[in-house]
Amino acid sequence: MVQHSTLFPSCPHPEVARVPQTTETTAETSARTRWLDADEQRTWRTYLEATQLLTRRLNQELDESSHDLSLADYELLVRLSESPERSLRMSDLADDLVHSRSRLTHAISRLQDRGLVERRACPEDRRGVLAVMTPAGSAALEAAAPLHVTGVREHLFDQLTAEDVEALGRICTKLAEHLR
Repeated sequence: MVQHSTLFPSCPHPEVARVPQTTETTAETSARTRWLDADEQRTWRTYLEATQLLTRRLNQELDESSHDLSLADYELLVRLSESPERSLRMSDLADDLVHSRSRLTHAISRLQDRGLVERRACPEDRRGVLAVMTPAGSAALEAAAPLHVTGVREHLFDQLTAEDVEALGRICTKLAEHLR
């Protein structure tokens, strides 16, 4: 086995050295990789854990309520509620939610089966399809909103100082702009 220090001189993770190297190109690429230092690795893993735990908790709270909405369903209805005439082109909605077209189609189908959303032909473009929130969808969103907002406040904003909230907003905006 190749020694960790020779194959991955700046890699803080010995398990990476156990990955078999098949070409010199892979080793060269690994040597050029800007590995995370211990603080960056800790921050990355804490970020993943915090965002996953927050998402799981908010989803769990909605699931355990009588509202019968997932967090993804809730966010989809929110986006429609904020749109003119409570409708959006499916492609625009997928982009807004950072969903694949396929994933959005399945989500809309589930909500449509429950009478919360309907699909309509786009009047400006016959190829386009609109997702339109129904009155039942609006009622479901209105009923679930207090629980969801309470959860977001309790599990996120109440845990942060005003400075933390400002920094989090600035950081998330910077990341979203980069990743778009």
